[in-house]
Amino acid sequence: MAKVLIATLYSPEPVLLAATRQGTERLILLIDKEPDKEQQAGLKLISDSLGRVMDIKTVKTDVYDIVEVAKKCVEIIDLTPKDDEISVNITSGRKTKAIGLLFAAYARHDRVKKIAYNPEEDKKKVICLPKLSFHLTESQKNLLEFLEAGKYDNLTDLADKVSLSRAMLYRNIKDLEDMDMITSDNGLFRLTDAGKIARL
Repeated sequence: MAKVLIATLYSPEPVLLAATRQGTERLILLIDKEPDKEQQAGLKLISDSLGRVMDIKTVKTDVYDIVEVAKKCVEIIDLTPKDDEISVNITSGRKTKAIGLLFAAYARHDRVKKIAYNPEEDKKKVICLPKLSFHLTESQKNLLEFLEAGKYDNLTDLADKVSLSRAMLYRNIKDLEDMDMITSDNGLFRLTDAGKIARL
C-alpha cells in the first residue's frame, strides 16, 4: 500500500507541505498543458526537493475545462492500485483545476481518503473538506448515459431503452433537472457539466 497525493500545482509551498505532512510516497501533480515559468519553477523545486524520496508524476490538463480536468483525475484515481491510499490537495494551482480535481474526488468518493485545502492566510493550517458524492441511482446513471448519447426518438422510446415506466422516467428527469445534471431545450435534453462529471 502506497500513500498517493494528487494535487494541483502553481505555487510549490502547499504541495511540499501536504506531501511531507502525510508521508506521501507517490505524488501526482496537475499542471497546465503549456506551463508558464512560475509553474515550471514550482515543479522543478518540488522535483529537486522530493524527487529522491518519492515518485513524482505530472499530468497535463486544460486550464479552464473543468469536465476535462475531472475526467483526467478520475482516470488517475481509477488507475491507482486499489490498496493505495489516495489524498487530494486543491490548494495550489488555478481554481478551475482545483474544482475539476474536487469533482473527481466526489465522483470517486469511495477511493479518496481525504480532500484538503491550505488557506492562504495560514499556510500550515489544513482544512479537510467533506467527501461528498453525487448519490445517483443506477437508473439515473443509465438515463444520463442515454441522454448524452442522444440515441432516442422521443420520451416513450427513451423510457423503453432505459427500462423505466414513463412515470419513473419523468420523475428521474425532474430529479436530474433539480440537481442541475441535465437541461432541456424544446424537449431535447443535454447534460450539463455537472451531469457529465457525475457520469464519470
